[in-house]
Amino acid sequence: MQSASEQSEVADHPDHSYPDHWEADVVLRDGGTARIRPITADDAERLVSFYEQVSDESKYYRFFAPYPRLSAKDVHRFTHHDFVDRVGLAATVGGEFIATVRYDRIDDRGLPASAPADEAEVAFLVQDAHQGRGVASALLEHIAAVARERDIRRFAAEVLPANTKMIKVFTDAGYTQKRSFEDGSVRLHLDLEPTDRSLAVQRAREQRAEARSVQRLLTPGSVAVVGAGRAPGGVGRTVLRNLLGAGFTGRAYAVNAALGEGAADAPADGSAAAAAEFDGVPAYPSVGAIGEPVDLAIIAVPAERVPEAVADCGEHGVRGLVVLSAGYAESGAAGRERQRELVRQARSYGMRIIGPNAFGIINTAPDVRLNASLAPQMPAAGRIGLFTQSGAIGIALLAGLHRRGAGLSSFISAGNRADVSGNDFLQHWYDDPGTDVVLLYLESIGNPRKFTRLARRTAAVKPVVVVKGARHSGSAPPGHRVPVTRIPHATVSALLRQAGVIRVDTVTELVDAGLLLAAQPLPAGPRVAILGNSESLGLLTYDACLTEGLRPLRPLDLTTSAVPADFRDALAAALADETSDAVVVNAIPWVGENGATEFGDGEVLAAALREAVASAPAPTKPVVVVHVEMGGLAEALAVATSTRPGRAAGAVTGLRAATPRTHGRTVASAGAGEALPPTPERAAPGSGRASNGPGRTPTGPDRADAGPGEPSTAPDRADAGPAEPSTGPDQAPPTTLPAYPAAERAVRALAEAVRYGQWRRQAAEPGRVPAYEDIDEVGAAALIERVLGGAEADARGVTLGAEQAGELLARYGIAVLPTLPAPTPDAAVAAAGRLGYPVALKTTAPHLRHRPDLGGVRLDLATEQQLRTAYAELTEVLGKPEELQPVVQAMVPRGVDTVVRSAIDPAVGAVLSFGLSGAASELLGDVAHRLVPATDRDAAELIRSLRTAPLLFGWRGSAPVDTPALEEVLLRVSRLVDDHPEVVAVSLEPVVVAPRGLSVLGATVRLAPASPRTDLGPRSLPNY
Repeated sequence: MQSASEQSEVADHPDHSYPDHWEADVVLRDGGTARIRPITADDAERLVSFYEQVSDESKYYRFFAPYPRLSAKDVHRFTHHDFVDRVGLAATVGGEFIATVRYDRIDDRGLPASAPADEAEVAFLVQDAHQGRGVASALLEHIAAVARERDIRRFAAEVLPANTKMIKVFTDAGYTQKRSFEDGSVRLHLDLEPTDRSLAVQRAREQRAEARSVQRLLTPGSVAVVGAGRAPGGVGRTVLRNLLGAGFTGRAYAVNAALGEGAADAPADGSAAAAAEFDGVPAYPSVGAIGEPVDLAIIAVPAERVPEAVADCGEHGVRGLVVLSAGYAESGAAGRERQRELVRQARSYGMRIIGPNAFGIINTAPDVRLNASLAPQMPAAGRIGLFTQSGAIGIALLAGLHRRGAGLSSFISAGNRADVSGNDFLQHWYDDPGTDVVLLYLESIGNPRKFTRLARRTAAVKPVVVVKGARHSGSAPPGHRVPVTRIPHATVSALLRQAGVIRVDTVTELVDAGLLLAAQPLPAGPRVAILGNSESLGLLTYDACLTEGLRPLRPLDLTTSAVPADFRDALAAALADETSDAVVVNAIPWVGENGATEFGDGEVLAAALREAVASAPAPTKPVVVVHVEMGGLAEALAVATSTRPGRAAGAVTGLRAATPRTHGRTVASAGAGEALPPTPERAAPGSGRASNGPGRTPTGPDRADAGPGEPSTAPDRADAGPAEPSTGPDQAPPTTLPAYPAAERAVRALAEAVRYGQWRRQAAEPGRVPAYEDIDEVGAAALIERVLGGAEADARGVTLGAEQAGELLARYGIAVLPTLPAPTPDAAVAAAGRLGYPVALKTTAPHLRHRPDLGGVRLDLATEQQLRTAYAELTEVLGKPEELQPVVQAMVPRGVDTVVRSAIDPAVGAVLSFGLSGAASELLGDVAHRLVPATDRDAAELIRSLRTAPLLFGWRGSAPVDTPALEEVLLRVSRLVDDHPEVVAVSLEPVVVAPRGLSVLGATVRLAPASPRTDLGPRSLPNY
């Protein structure tokens, strides 16, 4: 593409300061990364080198003529920019250019111009080796953002018809565009204003790229452990043995710099050989000495040696890193700087990082079997994706899931999560066919706005369960770089629930909920059938259901004489009964004929329960089991999940041979005294009920099915009960039933499933943002601009006076009841005469505002004498008029006093809040929150989600208030804040909602210059 401005000499403009905020790291389509930055005069040699590597065909497409080399004049023009009318950006990997883009401002004749001209010609050039990676699309997003910042509104591009790839880059961007054919070339005009389609395109590309970057980390074909010691023990050697013990299907290498350069030199023919072996795998002094591609490197060297290891990996094409080394941001200021340098260094080579201070990653897929972590035992294969930031919590969760018989699809413990975060794994799990449930332990949320968006999208297809640590410490854990948020934890929780996230408080609840959601269909409603052989336990379960907002049916007591067949029949009947949506089975030890308590029949009862579920016509109801000292029941039900690790045929306790494929050959057995951890093999098929249910969709083939040629498995614990019979091709897999040691835990998990199922059904119809014809958006914008642009305006913001606040709100159809100042008794009487009796006399002093309990308000003053008397009482008891600042206001119909607020938080954006007015509501924290823009469904839920909501709907015989009018006010406030980001805070208090209509008695509005919306900008990784 040839720019018209390049056809004539352009005089150099004085250079503006270097715009370092244009620098960004981006994830490309294949999961690799690149750095985008402005081109400067120092890039002349890089530009020449880059151009020499571009094919003649690509040069022809760029310049419309053979152009074998750049002249000195070209190099000068392409590297000298004023960063306003002429801008060039480069995408770099390893410090070298892989693509460039530039724009030149033009006038309506296509000639070089300066502002106020608002059009520019744009031209790209991508190195052939990097075409198809989405580099041009990423550059277009960033150059468009730069252009908008410089008041350029349109791009023009001229492309040869044969250059179909570049035409596709423009046409797929989602911008409004026009196309014409002139003089043998395609002329494109793009309107750079973001559209819903361009934003959707951008986010779809982001999802594919970030998901691919995670997939590359989880599915390496080769792994090098950098820092594996010569002697057994140590972090590196432990990870290497865990990798081999899991049966990793790819090639494994050990790297130890102490081996010396001559220990493992690659032969002249390019084949790899090693003079040393660690645990049966070839060992080398460096990654470069391996001589073959390495996909993933596990870094386990001291922090001061990590930069050398990263450079070695980057220079030899490693695609990703897991940094286990500590000594980074968790250790103080010096560590924080070391962490920033680590991220910058790795990204400069196009690599992504898990860590530092990470525990590692695991992928149980049978064609991978990756245990690149410090976990000594490979988890069983299953359909749960688990992400933690804490290694210690990760260990606890792995152990808890293992004990309960749950299997994982993948596990990540990200440590300081300096680069790869929970957001990236949400992108991956969103469309991962092997994951049905996502469990997250988070101590901090680096990008709450993005996390909420991704969680909402993921929750629409599979459950997302989150436990948030570090809730009350007031700061993020050491090593976590997160934005400061002013909103309380309860608000964050409410916003996550709005996004469909299942919020739990403990890791125990995380496991409880994950087990049920992975094993059972979603309940269709809150009706719960309860059955069991203990009347007392049934009543406890009944009470727990009521506490959690469920609707339990009368418990069915099978009596303590019930046998497993009785449980089977009762459960089958409950599953067939259309009056319930879920079943809780309670089991305690029963009494035998000789009066002795039977503890050993858990396996028999488990088989009976599974038989009842398997005989049900369709898996439409979840079933949970509560057991109290029921010997063998939990273990038997856990075995039924078919995700418990088993021993491979021929495996022996203690020493045994590990036989993963490494470097194309079998690994030798461990030497004497080096006992390897047991190798769990792929489990038998799991539950066929895990993927389907009301409102759920299958996410892909059941990856719990054993692959061809894999050995059968048996339980590896002596108390696990008898092995399940193998299932043939025509047999249904065994049924999974989650078991809980307490009724409260089972019911809490069930209640979360009920609430999530309801959210899923509602998410199919998310509501709409109403369009009100009486809203004057233009007039409101003019008022805001006038206030913020005035000489008296404060850059930090300004609180509007009562008159201006009322004017702004009125433009959005929100009428604020006028108040008149009453500095003297006579002024109060005059104000009442203007408003009409009856009136209210109120103080507005800050220490008395919204404190009716202090007596600063007098209501229903029907005459002048009553008004003067009330005025005298206020000033006598509370202070002088100049201190009280009294006002007079007309009386309004009685109703319920409420509060409507909205505020912008830098971390999560605009939040709409609602609650009832009064100290009791504030003390209870009974306030509901939704993200802006709110839909009509959000407004209705906002009102009804309060614990005190019954006061609005006729509590104890009172008249119901006008909730539709209240919903409309909420929606209008939401529209105001969404349309004008300069409105950083709105408070309507009180809003008196009567049986017919409502009245806004007070309003406060604060304005400030709008902060840039980073979530609407071009794709980029968090900046370091």
